[in-house]
Amino acid sequence: MNEKQIEELEDLAAVDLQGEILIPEPEDSAALEYFKQCTPARIGVWRSGPRPLTRTLLRFRADHATAQDSVFKEVSEEFLAKFDLVKVQTLVKNKDQYLTRPDLGRMLSEEDLAKICKECQGSPQVQIIIADGLSSRAIEANLEDILPALKQGLSAYNLQVGTDIFVKYGRVAVMDVIGMALEAEVIVLLVGERPGLGTSDSMSAYMIYKPNKETLMADHSVVSNIHKGGTPPAEAGAHLATVLKKIYDAKASGVKLTLQ
Repeated sequence: MNEKQIEELEDLAAVDLQGEILIPEPEDSAALEYFKQCTPARIGVWRSGPRPLTRTLLRFRADHATAQDSVFKEVSEEFLAKFDLVKVQTLVKNKDQYLTRPDLGRMLSEEDLAKICKECQGSPQVQIIIADGLSSRAIEANLEDILPALKQGLSAYNLQVGTDIFVKYGRVAVMDVIGMALEAEVIVLLVGERPGLGTSDSMSAYMIYKPNKETLMADHSVVSNIHKGGTPPAEAGAHLATVLKKIYDAKASGVKLTLQ
């Protein structure tokens, strides 16, 4: 097969499963179409005897490959260059280590901590951090829409925003380390979620009020499923600004905020 023939092959991962009906002569076509529009799950995929259709199996493998690509790909430097970011890296050296040593993804070197303290504004009311997490695609697919909407919302609430930071190979808890170093009041981390077979570009936003060494995961508030098939990134940015304002006013986040 030559390159031209390869280019002409259908990209199964790009096919809209919700609009594809594979069951021949369904009993209730309208009901099936309705259910398929309600979920991206693989329903009504039909079979050949006890086995899935070749098309169904290939789509499953294509989605699995896309999910793997999201985990192992790096966020491109060209994409990051579009934003004014202070870039640092956790103690993780590569993707393999990121997956096997999550503890290192929560820590920064003394040099990078010093860089943050030198190049970033101290004691901001809101500190925005971006981390690749488990999906580089989530960052590249959503950041251009969510970041301006988030900043616009925070500006409307008269909340002062610090210097944006990008953390390579970052885990959620790295936001607490940065928050303590900068003495930020509220921190929000935009991070790539672990990809699934239906969604490989989903982002989460973790938020916390004044983290310290005693901080627990329960102290974080979170908004997940941010992508074009879930909460659209621009809409999510506006919503996050509202949540951050609530956290700032209540001086609490996570379970503590819920209990107020």
